[in-house]
Amino acid sequence: MENDVNKKINQALKVATLYYRDGFNQQDIATELNISRATVSRLLQFGREQGLVTIKINNPLAPLHQLETDLLAKYPALKKIIIVPGKDNPLEEVGVAGAHYLEKIVKDNEIVGLGWGRTVYQVALNIDPKDVSGVQVVQMKGSMANTKTRNYAFETVNTLAGAFNTLPQYLPVPVIFDHAKTRELVANDTHIKYILKLGRQAEIALFTVGTVRDSAMLFHLGYFTEAEQRTLQKEAVGDVFSRFIDDQGQIVDQQIDQRTIGIDLPELKKKKHSILVAANVAKVPAINGVLTAGYANTLVIDQESANNLLRYTQKS
Repeated sequence: MENDVNKKINQALKVATLYYRDGFNQQDIATELNISRATVSRLLQFGREQGLVTIKINNPLAPLHQLETDLLAKYPALKKIIIVPGKDNPLEEVGVAGAHYLEKIVKDNEIVGLGWGRTVYQVALNIDPKDVSGVQVVQMKGSMANTKTRNYAFETVNTLAGAFNTLPQYLPVPVIFDHAKTRELVANDTHIKYILKLGRQAEIALFTVGTVRDSAMLFHLGYFTEAEQRTLQKEAVGDVFSRFIDDQGQIVDQQIDQRTIGIDLPELKKKKHSILVAANVAKVPAINGVLTAGYANTLVIDQESANNLLRYTQKS
């Protein structure tokens, strides 16, 4: 009796090896071992019941899908979330995913409005040319800096305009002025008014957020005094379109905001596609502020940041 069991086990192992490891189908196994197809099927079942074979399904999409569902529930204004694993290079992976999504949604005669920064530039770098006509690509906030620090503003708009077979529309002024009066005068210039109007009319807005860390790009572009920087770091969680917000998405310093030129944040709620791209856990507080206020309806993010965002608890 024991010999019969051992014989069956050995035969089940042979069948399982051919089926699961070597890719034989059941008829091929029957021919190879000179047994019936029904016997092959019974031996495969026997192998699973005896624990000779264990089947493990690794579905990398399952946890991401659940994470997407949970974030959609947490932020009702969101209509779409794209989460990338981001294990090797989160910035590049988010850039690729954002580029693919943008390629899919851009249509003839639409206006694409842009913020700037490393993450938005990564999207531009990964865009494939698309055969569309009448598309306009416009900067939605000032692009000039007072230092040699790169903000990737011109590289981004140039690259995207080239991909969509159009000419870039620049907003060639500082994003933040020394005085609100100067900002007001510049904003009333005919050409600047035209560019700002294009930004308001854009069906698509693509942007990222900044932090209030010492390393934040905006703090290295020559816009703020040390005292202003300390105030922003104390009161804000980050910036969106260079407008500093708290964790509810509300402007924290009206005087600085009045010196800022670019799209007003409530305008983002009117966009057909308001796309926030982010790939850094340090940006989670600012991402939360944007999503809480409803400024973005699409989020492209890496998995680690998405997990942190789901766990994030507002301070106020």
